[in-house]
Amino acid sequence: MPPPTPPADTRAAMPAMERLTHLMYALHAISALSGLMSPAFVVTAFVTGWPSLIAVALNVIKRGQARGTWLESHLRWQLRTFGYALLWLIAGAALALTLIGLPLAVAAWLLVGLWVLYRVARGWLRLNDRKPAPV
Repeated sequence: MPPPTPPADTRAAMPAMERLTHLMYALHAISALSGLMSPAFVVTAFVTGWPSLIAVALNVIKRGQARGTWLESHLRWQLRTFGYALLWLIAGAALALTLIGLPLAVAAWLLVGLWVLYRVARGWLRLNDRKPAPV
């Protein structure tokens, strides 16, 4: 199914918004990949890294400009990825407070880290193909 056609007044802003969305995916990828290259978990680097925090701020600020376009799905995809990663990071921290829960927390953080890498890659590939993000 082709992406929905945006209203005429937003068509001029679409290339700029599309570039900005690519930039936000790049910032998220930098944060997530830094977790692979450091002692930090991917999910920890993704949620606390300044590139992801900048991407989330841009996302929230520019969300209104994407409303009603196929790019809105990408901004929603990115925010949900960040939000669920943060939720699982906090849940893992609660588990890690007990000796028994520590292995479960580490396992959860590793799995969520893989999930984050998958979501960033899948969303960015869909954006590159000029398709809405998956539902």
